[in-house]
Amino acid sequence: MSKRKYTHVQELLPEIETMLAEGKTQREVAEHFGFQDKQVVKRLLERERRKERKLKNGILPRPKGRPRKDAEPKDIVAEQAYEIRRLRMENELLRDFLQSTGRK
Repeated sequence: MSKRKYTHVQELLPEIETMLAEGKTQREVAEHFGFQDKQVVKRLLERERRKERKLKNGILPRPKGRPRKDAEPKDIVAEQAYEIRRLRMENELLRDFLQSTGRK
């Protein structure tokens, strides 16, 4: 059984688009690059058209997967202001609790 041969098709996109603009068919492009069949080229073009359609409609591409733990926060000032408000509320709540129990 032979190993699966994988090609990063995304990197070949500019060349594929120029070949198609010159008038070559998807099958000819696939044979030129040694792909299994024309479906590789067809799916690549479909993905690209979908991305362009989403960008045109104002939908920005989002990163896939879960964000990293050590990722930088997007807005540090707003995040710090939120944290300060939260801590002040927590301190006030603890002071009220201690006063109601008669400890201070």
